[in-house]
Amino acid sequence: MARTADRAYEALRTAILDGTRRGGTRLAEAEIAEELGASRTPIREALRRLAAEGLVETAPHKGARVASWTPEDLEQIYELRRELEAFTAERAATRMGHTDLCAMAELATRMEEAVRRRRPDLEHVARLNAEFHGRVRGAATGPRLAALFASVVHTPLVMSTYHRYGPADLVRSAAHHRELVDALRARDGPWARAVMSSHVAAAKAALLRDVRPRT
Repeated sequence: MARTADRAYEALRTAILDGTRRGGTRLAEAEIAEELGASRTPIREALRRLAAEGLVETAPHKGARVASWTPEDLEQIYELRRELEAFTAERAATRMGHTDLCAMAELATRMEEAVRRRRPDLEHVARLNAEFHGRVRGAATGPRLAALFASVVHTPLVMSTYHRYGPADLVRSAAHHRELVDALRARDGPWARAVMSSHVAAAKAALLRDVRPRT
């Protein structure tokens, strides 16, 4: 059953992150079980895992739904994220060690290579992005600020942004990462702040472009 639950988890997670199953969509165990050719038990386990990640919401007598954010929610979350990420980038410029700088340069290179592929692996790019940003935060923050970040920077939400990126968005994101490495190497805090602020603002615009009603 564990393998079936893993398969169901991956299928549902991918469909949520790439927008196939949009926020608010009902996730009926019986329908998903039929769709995936599985029993309801592994589907239930997959939904529990997704709920723990914040991708699925459950309510008594109502079942499970894809977690949803309004455009206003996203606007506020990303504005908070932009301020916090820009702040940590500026702090990291004077605190980051040589080892972390080398690791970040390598991550930037791997992201550049990944986005140039004909069919970029968006999950892979998102993981590289998470590691890259994690190193910036790690160099700049202590436990209290790290806890604040965890409450604001919703990792599944950030990863879902990558699943909505087009080729130009991916190239732009990789270029921002490369420029941020340059700013950190130069120990230029204001430059690092400006790059990170632009980077998160562009991510917000890409996500809102997809979730706002089209007129």
